[in-house]
Amino acid sequence: MIIRHRKIEIISRKEFEMIDLTPMVEQFLAETAVANGMVFIMTAHTTSSIVVTEGVECLERDIPLHLERLAPKVPEPGTFGYYHNRMLDFDGRLGFNAGDHLKSVLGGVHAMFAIADGELLKGSRQRVYFVEYDGPLARTVFLQVMGEPAEARA
Repeated sequence: MIIRHRKIEIISRKEFEMIDLTPMVEQFLAETAVANGMVFIMTAHTTSSIVVTEGVECLERDIPLHLERLAPKVPEPGTFGYYHNRMLDFDGRLGFNAGDHLKSVLGGVHAMFAIADGELLKGSRQRVYFVEYDGPLARTVFLQVMGEPAEARA
């Protein structure tokens, strides 16, 4: 059994941004020599997501836009507010990004794929994205591969 992990540092450049992680995941998988197993991808942040979707530019624009409609950074006056957007008594910091936390909840913080014959099992159009809701920021993504090496198969 092989178990390998990697920490990837990402610098987002925009407030809302989708960054394609697929090449990094596939490169890491190739370096591990795992033939059959699983790969796990997780963001270390509560105002970002890991999303699997079709890799087309129009969806890279649609996803953050529609999540903003569901959980706006600043709600329309008179509609609702966020309990988080206030001085946080437990650490003395100002909470201002409740909508971004909610987007992360909606998008999810991880994805997992099977590995067969050393290949990531995914749809032909599927891509793995890191989605930034609160940028620009330095961010961390964790990858972990678990499985059997090619020579262990018989």
